[in-house]
Amino acid sequence: MKFIDEARIRVDAGDGGNGSCSFLRLKFMPNGGPDGGDGGDGGSIFVIADEGINTLVDYRYTRRFQARNGEGGSGRNCSGRAGEDLTLRVPIGTVIYDEDTDELMFDLTHHGQIVCVAKGGARGIGNTRFKSSVNRSPRRTIPGSPGEKKNLRLELKVLADVGLVGMPNAGKSTLIHAISAARPKVADYPFTTLHPNLGVVRVSQHRSFVVADIPGLIEGAAEGAGLGIRFLKHVMRTRLLFHMLDVAPLDGSDPVDTFNAITAELEKFNPELLEKERWLVLNKIDLLPEETVAAVCQDIVQRIGWTGQVFVISGLSRKGTDQLIQAAMKYLEEHIIHTEE
Repeated sequence: MKFIDEARIRVDAGDGGNGSCSFLRLKFMPNGGPDGGDGGDGGSIFVIADEGINTLVDYRYTRRFQARNGEGGSGRNCSGRAGEDLTLRVPIGTVIYDEDTDELMFDLTHHGQIVCVAKGGARGIGNTRFKSSVNRSPRRTIPGSPGEKKNLRLELKVLADVGLVGMPNAGKSTLIHAISAARPKVADYPFTTLHPNLGVVRVSQHRSFVVADIPGLIEGAAEGAGLGIRFLKHVMRTRLLFHMLDVAPLDGSDPVDTFNAITAELEKFNPELLEKERWLVLNKIDLLPEETVAAVCQDIVQRIGWTGQVFVISGLSRKGTDQLIQAAMKYLEEHIIHTEE
């Protein structure tokens, strides 16, 4: 299935039915009085988060959704039928914006969460409601009100515990392949990852976390270069970031320059990304002579000036990956407990 993480739709709630102006006229009751019924309420449009849906592909081509109008009232105090509500299903993690004002309306973060994005119009009032001792033949009615009509922007921010960031070919897809059941495309050329991949990392029974791999970033991404900037919003929800760094790039580039470039792009996109817990993951040590690994990695860490957690791994040979996921699981468990308290 094609991964679609953004869609623009139009929602039109139903209009309320008009109230009726009617008078009872029977053979033996020529002056039966007013009997105009009320109209029905217009149908509203709701959005519900569904864990069984992974993308917004259903809204790629069908972009207008309209709830039914309420029926008008009629004689003999008959009220009109209310319009049927319309419910749209979206993936968990969908954020709903008002396209016209760019206002954040709702953020759907758990299964079954339901919100009303367009309220149906109120029913009209029939003339029966206006009869009184001084006005026995009212001809006044109130028409139904129009339903809300909105242009919405749906954005999917996948829910993951750990996010992987780094340059193309930093080994992110190889790592998620090694530690989870996810099978992203892996190749020896840049930009093999074209959309986010999610993998469940099972550390032990009843202990697991979700990791998200996004397309690689390049310098200038914040201005639209490359692919990854489109998907950086997916790591905004993560509790932990793995900053992947290739310690032996084939193009001869300096890993320190690469690290600084990616850090700058993260800050340009959203400074909050740099406030997240971020671990430096030095990957592809299998490409270095074993006796030089420690010295090369230490040199990179010192020149970066990194003071946080550092992990030295090989995603391909899976060396060091177990220590990485164990540490991540421990951190996430502590973080969850701290959050709940």
